[in-house]
Amino acid sequence: VQLVESGGGLVQAGGSLRLSCVASGNTLSINAMGWYRQAPGKQREVVAFVISGGGSVTYRESVKGRFTISRDSAKSVMYLQMNSLKPEDTAVYYCYVEAHRTDYWGQGTQVTVSS
Repeated sequence: VQLVESGGGLVQAGGSLRLSCVASGNTLSINAMGWYRQAPGKQREVVAFVISGGGSVTYRESVKGRFTISRDSAKSVMYLQMNSLKPEDTAVYYCYVEAHRTDYWGQGTQVTVSS
């Protein structure tokens, strides 16, 4: 499975961005997917996570009510809609999928929120 993210950029606090992650390869074997982020000097952390097949969706506490993860299965695209962005959301965002008991990561897209 190959993943390519897009949609990052510079936005003012309170603004919105939508990240996209296009998956290719054996996407039918994807069991779980999500978005992670890593700020400078910090560990990578989960932002939103969903189990395929109607499983539960989990959001990081700090993004609940502001971020929404979704998927267009027909197009093999995963999205992260980010609203009411805050400077502390600044990070490199990575999409993630688990398939064949293997973790796959995208290359990352930078999100910078100015105050």
